[in-house]
Amino acid sequence: MRIALIADVSIADVIGGAERVLSEQAKRLARRGHQVHVLTRRRPEHRGSVETIDGVTEWRYCFEAGTLAAAARSIAIDGRRAWLRLATGQSIQAAICHQPFSALCLHTAPVVCPSLYVCHSLSFEEFQLRCPTPSTRLQRLLYQAKAGMHRSIEKEMLKRACHVVVLSDYTRDKLCRTHGLSNRSISVLPGGVDLDRFQPVRDKAAVRRALGVPAEAIVLLTVRNLVARMGLKNLIRAMAMVRRQEPRALLVIGGQGPLKTDLIDAVSAGGLEERVRFEGFIPEDRLPLYYQAADLFVLPTLDLEGFGLVTLEAMACGCPVLGTPVGGTVEILGRFDNGFLFRDASPHAMAERIVEKCRIVNNMPEQWRLIGSGCRRFVEAHYRWDRQIDALEKLLEACLNNKTFSLRSSA
Repeated sequence: MRIALIADVSIADVIGGAERVLSEQAKRLARRGHQVHVLTRRRPEHRGSVETIDGVTEWRYCFEAGTLAAAARSIAIDGRRAWLRLATGQSIQAAICHQPFSALCLHTAPVVCPSLYVCHSLSFEEFQLRCPTPSTRLQRLLYQAKAGMHRSIEKEMLKRACHVVVLSDYTRDKLCRTHGLSNRSISVLPGGVDLDRFQPVRDKAAVRRALGVPAEAIVLLTVRNLVARMGLKNLIRAMAMVRRQEPRALLVIGGQGPLKTDLIDAVSAGGLEERVRFEGFIPEDRLPLYYQAADLFVLPTLDLEGFGLVTLEAMACGCPVLGTPVGGTVEILGRFDNGFLFRDASPHAMAERIVEKCRIVNNMPEQWRLIGSGCRRFVEAHYRWDRQIDALEKLLEACLNNKTFSLRSSA
């Protein structure tokens, strides 16, 4: 099958969950013998407009992100033109769209083909969380118009897809409530984990030495974008309480983002400079080492946790995960053991459960080791990427049986 994946993000730069899902789908479909292409926006760090990565050809179009008008113009002209060249030149049979604005490249062009839509999260909610409500009336009106545009474009792209794919029941239920989709039009295909890359290590002490992490510490790890919805301020406040009962606890924060200065100030205000360590962006090739070095991974999300691939990655490395009862985290940790869900997202609830688990690490290390082994078995049993790819292939075949490659009038 000749397949195009259309997205805002790139498989050359895996820096978050959206990139991870796109990359795993594209590369694994290519390994199964499909001819796979990715159409995305060209970024300054990209080497060129076309690049082949692990058997997948990525095509990039010029994109201006400065203003809404410039972004819309880029998609309407450059993105649409790039899709036309790709679709006709490579005789694309089916497409998988990953974000609503990128899907416009396909659905506004005279060349159409059957498509799936992969919804990671609701576009207008992401916009509202990224962009705080302005203070002046005129700015608020413009802000509301932009949010409404995100919502209406997403709804239209969902309607035009043959079928919709989500990673969790949480996201499916949101789509049904917000956009009026029926359950029959949505398939829940949970994300997965690369079990070869993410696996336990026998010599944790050696990994800690390599990372410069104290051997005697109880290491709590979180890897998040440094933005408000990730709940990192609450986790830092929780650490002030944890320190009083478990002075060996060390929180390692991986990631970058606009909240970094505020988080550093919160650490200073709490006198936690020796108990919280900022690692910055952790490259893909070093990420497994951090999971392997940690005793416990913490997911303090406040909102919009559509799934949580980091939860699976940590567990695959034998590192138990504590998470807030938000979104897809409930579906993963609730299925594993409800005892690894915080009562709520407050600092007190986080501190209480972290201290509880630290005491097991301290006093019952063999029991903790068995819990870590159970984490690995759990993801092996339930969260292999191949399961999602099997289902994707079946959905693409169903789309092709109902629709054929066609030309649409450009009128």
